[in-house]
Amino acid sequence: MGRALVRALRAADHPTTVWNRTPGRDAEPLALGARPAATAAGAVADAPLVLLCVRDRTAARAVLDAAGEALRGRTVVNATSITPEDARADAVEAGARGYRILDAAILTPTPTIGGPGGTVLVSGDAAAFAEHEHTLRALGTVRHVGTDPGRAAAFDAALLDLFWTTVHGWVHALALARAEGISGAELAPYAQGLPRILPPLIDDFARRADEHRHPGDHSTLASAAAGLAHVAHTARSRGLDTSVLDAALALTRRAVDAGHGPDGVSALVERLSVR
Repeated sequence: MGRALVRALRAADHPTTVWNRTPGRDAEPLALGARPAATAAGAVADAPLVLLCVRDRTAARAVLDAAGEALRGRTVVNATSITPEDARADAVEAGARGYRILDAAILTPTPTIGGPGGTVLVSGDAAAFAEHEHTLRALGTVRHVGTDPGRAAAFDAALLDLFWTTVHGWVHALALARAEGISGAELAPYAQGLPRILPPLIDDFARRADEHRHPGDHSTLASAAAGLAHVAHTARSRGLDTSVLDAALALTRRAVDAGHGPDGVSALVERLSVR
């Protein structure tokens, strides 16, 4: 992703200095005309805008610490995946150390970066975003989603929640099909139909969640519990791990037992808080 970000910046003719924690991994950026830096502090010395993209928060903290006083007066955009709480803590620390930090969530894969399909959400100091918006738009479709520094990370976590549970569901479906002698190639054309029903469902559930209103006009929690129980039983009978299905079934049954059986499936959003 770091190389994709540099490609986008250089394609837009932005002067770019690069530094990598692993020496020798900057060959492509240098070939694109980026300037090399020997240290993190050297990379940010002449840069009003600093773009940070590393593996995790531990690595990001190490880079920020290594840059030290060179960050003073600069704006840092941290495109590392971190938690909302960590993004807020980083903003407080940045203020104490004399620089501004924006959190960025990159929602699309590397080939999209630099084009309209590249989607980046940014949160934090609105003035800092406005000052550097033109440069950031070289990365793709960039949106400022609020002054709360943790808001972009919250969007990221929620969308990754959807992505990974969906991926797990598909992998589990493939395992169940295989156990019944159905190949992936046979199952895939029918599975392709499911994503086509999701857009209206996503909008409908989002509206119901915002309104805290969950009528069972199309499907109820009681029917969902029956469906989940059927799938879990079938998978279990074939010796498959059903821990995720069992968790979903247990949550649904608790809602039914609490008297919400006639409510719509979106009512589960009200049952998920453990506080």
